[in-house]
Amino acid sequence: MKYIWGTGTLSRVVNFLVAVIIAVALPVVAAAKDLPISAFAGNWQGNAISENNVSVNFPITSRDIDVSISPADNGDFTVTWRTLLRQKGSPTNPKEVLKETTFTYVKSEVPNVWKNNLGGDVYAGDTVSWARISKQTLTVYVMAISDVGDYDMQVYKRTLTGPNMELEFTALRDGVIRRTAKGRLILQSK
Repeated sequence: MKYIWGTGTLSRVVNFLVAVIIAVALPVVAAAKDLPISAFAGNWQGNAISENNVSVNFPITSRDIDVSISPADNGDFTVTWRTLLRQKGSPTNPKEVLKETTFTYVKSEVPNVWKNNLGGDVYAGDTVSWARISKQTLTVYVMAISDVGDYDMQVYKRTLTGPNMELEFTALRDGVIRRTAKGRLILQSK
């Protein structure tokens, strides 16, 4: 079978098609705007796999996750997350522990950035927390300073991907990653 196009012609056609795709897609990606907090509203459920370098017995664990995000009419919002942990006890029969956290965030002076409404004294052991939206991702930061001056930070990135929410969690102590978790949540109700 004789090849109709020479390799130079085929190469030019491919380069042209790549250039057209870039020219069409780049403005769409560049113009992507930050979602409003209302886009994240609802009750989400799913699971995640956690990896850590702290526990020898539980380096990888499964977690069940619920997240409830409730925006207010004024742009503030409350987020509650519940995590069923399986990282203590015996590896063959792990103990299940349910942790629940709720924060209410109020708008700050910075667009798409909210601060925890509690304030508190971070030097007295209180946590400081803030949230921000960048494109399709709602990120919640929670930080505390220990009585010896080191810090713990937890970062929860919740990215909307069509009907799902992807979770990326990172726990750090003095800048060193202690634990990560990745998972997917599905919207149960608005």
